[in-house]
Amino acid sequence: MLPKNWQTICVPLKKGSRVSIAAACFSVYAFEELKKQLEGLEELRFIFTSPTFLDKVPLKAQREFYIPRLEREKALHGNIFEIRLRNTFCQRTISQECAKWVREKARFKSNSTTDRIPGFLAIDGKEVVAYASISGFTRAELGCEQGRSLLSIINQIDAPESEAYLKAFDLLWNDQQRLQDVTDKVLDSIAAAYQENSPEFLYFFAMYNIFRDFLEQVNQDDLPNESVGFKQKPGLE
Repeated sequence: MLPKNWQTICVPLKKGSRVSIAAACFSVYAFEELKKQLEGLEELRFIFTSPTFLDKVPLKAQREFYIPRLEREKALHGNIFEIRLRNTFCQRTISQECAKWVREKARFKSNSTTDRIPGFLAIDGKEVVAYASISGFTRAELGCEQGRSLLSIINQIDAPESEAYLKAFDLLWNDQQRLQDVTDKVLDSIAAAYQENSPEFLYFFAMYNIFRDFLEQVNQDDLPNESVGFKQKPGLE
């Protein structure tokens, strides 16, 4: 059951509506929660309010199963409050469905500057309805999982004041100097979660995540001493 704030937001999500969201992050699990409403949309435009999925990615991120390791990008596959869902290994199916929907309905752009963009949502249906403030599109923000916020208040703005939010979004969306299209990068990242992987890789991935925190703290004193011959098999001297 969604909290009252998001139940109210879902009411104007009628078939054929166009939705514009400016938020810090996007999660495939939030898509799963609202899949029925989102699949009926004509279009969704999403702006990452801070630089996200841009060209400069740390090399370490390429060695991780969850490809983007920056906090906002990692939330695409579920933030720390959605770890229970990731651990059920249902991510592959959800990601496939989300990727199909993105190809058909959605476009993503990212703020490429250090300037702040406030989070908000505008729904253009029979009339424009806007909601502020929206910090992220995740299950935690939807109220389906525990989050960091002690209090979450979303204000509904009706017409004609709501039209100012949509006009502001349109103006920003068309600003090629401040925004960069990252739809392909978002799709690539979603696809990384449902690509076929060998049993050996899944075993390594599971072991890595179980012991990752421990391994990061290991030093030379913790490693076994090979000089004692523990690798030698009996009878081979």
